Amino acid sequence: QVQLAESGGGLVQAGGSLRLSCVASGNIFSIYAMGWYRQAPGKQRELVAHIISGGITNYADSVKGRFSISRDNAKKAVYLQMNSLKPEDTDVYYCHARIATMFLSGEISENDYWGQGTQVTVSS
Repeated sequence: QVQLAESGGGLVQAGGSLRLSCVASGNIFSIYAMGWYRQAPGKQRELVAHIISGGITNYADSVKGRFSISRDNAKKAVYLQMNSLKPEDTDVYYCHARIATMFLSGEISENDYWGQGTQVTVSS
């Protein structure tokens, strides 16, 4: 089984910064992509940023220039540095990873995994 453990959420004033961390553990053969999504009550989960093997990144237009995603392959971790935070960034942030698992049979299974979510609150 695979687990994603998030940390780093909290309360910050507008204009401030937070850094989210997510570490993957368990039966991991390969990690293809890692990223962050966010979701407000009653709304769909939306992509914030993700990074794939090779370091290619993609950001939501609303966070470009303010957020930066990075990855540490050795630690199986992904980070989201959030600067110049705005009240509209308030959401629950979820770590996502697309991970391949190898079974004893040699079969490789590729699946999407999610963290439990971490609350980010930006006060005006």
